[in-house]
Amino acid sequence: MAFTVNKVALTLGYVCATGLVAPRDAPAQAFPSKPVRIIVGFAPGGTTDICGRVMAQRFTEQVGQAVLVENRPGAGGNIGAEFVAKAAPDGYTLMLTSIANQAIGPSLYTKLPFDAVKDFTPITQVISIPNVFVVHPSLPAKTVKEFIALAKKRPGVISFASAGTGTSVHLSGEMFKVMAGVDLVHVPYKGSAPAMQDLIGGHTQLVFDNLPFVLPFIKSGKVRPLAVTTTQRNPQLPDVPTMIEAGVPGYEVNSWFGLVAPANLPQPLLERWYAESVKALAHPDTRQRFGELGATIIGQSPAEFGAFIRTEIAKWAKIVKASGARVD
Repeated sequence: MAFTVNKVALTLGYVCATGLVAPRDAPAQAFPSKPVRIIVGFAPGGTTDICGRVMAQRFTEQVGQAVLVENRPGAGGNIGAEFVAKAAPDGYTLMLTSIANQAIGPSLYTKLPFDAVKDFTPITQVISIPNVFVVHPSLPAKTVKEFIALAKKRPGVISFASAGTGTSVHLSGEMFKVMAGVDLVHVPYKGSAPAMQDLIGGHTQLVFDNLPFVLPFIKSGKVRPLAVTTTQRNPQLPDVPTMIEAGVPGYEVNSWFGLVAPANLPQPLLERWYAESVKALAHPDTRQRFGELGATIIGQSPAEFGAFIRTEIAKWAKIVKASGARVD
């Protein structure tokens, strides 16, 4: 499992975290003096929520204050993102963000109540994971090619659920529609948990969702995996082909999750939270937990994460345009 950090930034973060800072940075030394909240823009149970709780638990142990996850689901994560964008940059409000809010949303939505770049302070990218194409067991398709053939016989009939409009799992489905030449009906929910509940109940037929969330349902036989969206197979699902192997050339989606704060977070607090993030991601329990979920730990520096977000916005603008997806 990969783990990359910027050594210079890590050293600087460590110095701040241990209190070895100049007197002008004194306010950061007493931080935090009250509970901290990590906003998650999706319902409990999904990958964003899982990732947020893993980090919150580790932060709580490290900083000596309660670090709590606060779910504010809706609008593809935009309700939570807007809340954080308008919050005070005092280090007490963070967000476990995702590719949906920081990369896809700017191109998908005609109007957003926040700027994905200007209104946030990047701290670090936490993990990267594949999405998995899963179907209800009753669907008579054991492979992607069989599913495509079935979908072409039933245009506009088969529906796919998602954690919300504008999420990577939504766009994974939209990309598949375009590249496979099939007509599927998108049904958005306020998170992965309610979307999966309806899939298991037979109200929808398929979903593209993050591996950590769908893995237990695959293992229990409640859903059938047809492909992963990355270019390499995942160790947690070694027998499940990639979408390219399954017959959709050029198909690739990597979902990622990161930590951000409101814009204009003071530099000492940014350095402190980055140092705490690096420490949390290096902990054996964190590495084991994310490894079990099939995730790759990243740990980019704030500057690297900011540059990555800008690159992702440009990348997904092309994908959104090609898919024809748009939300007014």
